[in-house]
Amino acid sequence: MIVLGSTSEVAQAFVEKALQEGEKFEKIYLFTSNKETTERFARHIDVKFLQQSEVIELDLMKDIDYNQFENINSNLLFCATGYLGEGTEEGLYDNKNTERIIDINYSKLVPVINYFAQKFENRRSGTIIGLSSVAGERGRQSNFIYGSAKAAFTAYLSGLRNYLFDKKVHVLTIKPGFMATKMTEGLPLNPKLTASPKQAADCIFKAYKKQKNVAYVLPIWGIIMMIIRNIPEFIFKKLKL
Repeated sequence: MIVLGSTSEVAQAFVEKALQEGEKFEKIYLFTSNKETTERFARHIDVKFLQQSEVIELDLMKDIDYNQFENINSNLLFCATGYLGEGTEEGLYDNKNTERIIDINYSKLVPVINYFAQKFENRRSGTIIGLSSVAGERGRQSNFIYGSAKAAFTAYLSGLRNYLFDKKVHVLTIKPGFMATKMTEGLPLNPKLTASPKQAADCIFKAYKKQKNVAYVLPIWGIIMMIIRNIPEFIFKKLKL
């Protein structure tokens, strides 16, 4: 398994869920921008599941040497890479904040996924799981920079799924709503609409095994976003969302 964004609580919960369910991996490749934290997780799965892994440093804000990935082979890629950014008014107009949100959630991430997608295509097998966001379904004043990057990522995954379908490679788009993670720590989240990493991992694993195309972590978000998508623009632009 290839894991992009392996410091993510959801990514780690998914790895554990897959191993608990008996999935077999010759090696798990843990890509991370925080090597020390990820090495602790690598030791954890080694002790608990006797699972061999390799921690690979990947900083999307730096130039990437793709030659170092040449010998990495897998049939499953799990991408939990994401960056919420500063949601304050100052943050929204800060160019560095904007660039970082777009780079990490989309522009620097897509070439990495493409690299492995081509390997899957050549092998004519595999699954790519990408964590996007409900924020990408309609731009809202509270996080429109992040939402626009996730909208682009959702469109990318949709197109990649279409392209790889007859190459025997499946692409699954996951749309989490509110998540109780370090990234959202301190935000006023409604507990009834908020999933834990374990809940997310259970949902994602089921969707993966059923080869679904798109899945919401909590089904209620599908209803919520359908309503939000269908609010007329002359009303929507006046709302505080």
